[in-house]
Amino acid sequence: MKKILTTPITEEQIRDLNIGDTVYLTGVLATCRDSGHKRVIEEGVLPERFDFRDGAIFHAGPIVGKNEEGKPYMVSIGPTTSRRMESLEAEFIRQTGVRVIIGKGGMMEQTAAACKEHGAIHCAFPGGCAVVAAEEVEEVTDVEWMDFGMPEALWVMRVKEFGPLIVSIDTKGNNLFEENREVYLQRLKELL
Repeated sequence: MKKILTTPITEEQIRDLNIGDTVYLTGVLATCRDSGHKRVIEEGVLPERFDFRDGAIFHAGPIVGKNEEGKPYMVSIGPTTSRRMESLEAEFIRQTGVRVIIGKGGMMEQTAAACKEHGAIHCAFPGGCAVVAAEEVEEVTDVEWMDFGMPEALWVMRVKEFGPLIVSIDTKGNNLFEENREVYLQRLKELL
């Protein structure tokens, strides 16, 4: 059965998910990378027209075009390495109430603890699928923080069945990438 999360997302919607599960996202999704995290945490500034609470963010740097009417659309929206946000993500989760964080690769202990404490999840989006991701964006509805430039701005979009997303940190604090790392290290030790 295909599991589709629809924004706004409650903790109840994601509580039964486990690391390794595949999900898709429908509703509102916003890009938020390094600069956006720093603005929220270090400067205490939130977007004027977008509320992170019970929402989803994508660690991504999109390329955005404009059609003949001047309306923005996603050309490409590839995931950014989530680990770059590790030092800020736990506090970002605490302050904003975001429920789903999407990016490339995994995150570490602080983020896993925050997901457990605040009822959030991290999902990995496959790298190299930026054009596929753009095709799952139905509409770009807003943009804030353009002073950062196109890839770092906060792009707000409506998506339908965005994914596949692999749950890499669940609400229980389990961490797929870190658990797999331990398994691989043990196997390497046995081989050596």
